[in-house]
Amino acid sequence: MRITGINLSAPLSPTDKDTIVRALAHHVVVFAEQSLSREQQFGFAANFGEVEIHGSHRSENKRYDVAHVMTNLDADGNPVVRISNAANYHWHTDKPYYPAPPMLTMLRAVEVPPAGGDTEFTNTTLAYDELLEVTKHRIAGLRVVFRPAFDPDGAPADHPLVRTHPDTGRKALYLGNHATHILGMPEAEGAALLRELLDHATQRHFVYAHHWRAGDLVMWDNRCLLHRVVADDGLRRYRRVMHRSVVRGTVPF
Repeated sequence: MRITGINLSAPLSPTDKDTIVRALAHHVVVFAEQSLSREQQFGFAANFGEVEIHGSHRSENKRYDVAHVMTNLDADGNPVVRISNAANYHWHTDKPYYPAPPMLTMLRAVEVPPAGGDTEFTNTTLAYDELLEVTKHRIAGLRVVFRPAFDPDGAPADHPLVRTHPDTGRKALYLGNHATHILGMPEAEGAALLRELLDHATQRHFVYAHHWRAGDLVMWDNRCLLHRVVADDGLRRYRRVMHRSVVRGTVPF
């Protein structure tokens, strides 16, 4: 859903905040032509909950704590696409390996390619709704183990494969690139089931592709969406610089 007429760099009025909260029922909310410092973006995100601090151990400076700078640039400032198991080019939800994964993520476009470098979102509530009843029965009560893709030896967390949204009560598939296996299921069988469900959930009729423009701020609901960056020619040729803020969530059930 697209919202216009709100300046996110200024304090939100109760009416504007209510408008945004209601719009989040659509799971992806787009604000165009927003000029915010990282501190202002942090302040906007704080309207919706506790904002995660993004790794004060990083070497940039203390402003890294305020918003996570995400780019496609190498050490020399040149665009590059690095495809790896940890890359954001795979379907994923943010930080599902946390005991209480994030509720919301917001990303603001600072520099974007003239074309390409889109972010795709897929709705796992709609995907769950379209499953056969026999499949819903099969996966009810299963739990998925998630690990950081960049650190396969990192501490895991397990969450329901079918997650209930705490606000709407609707069920959604909870899976993605960080999912390693299903508790209590043979590895091969669990991997096949996760692939089958991911293939189902990422069919094109569930997907919204956001074509970025500088100044766009997009916020989305991690509890019922997967997302990925599209690794295309635009991403390989042009700079893409984004500022990310993440709002803490609750333990999935």
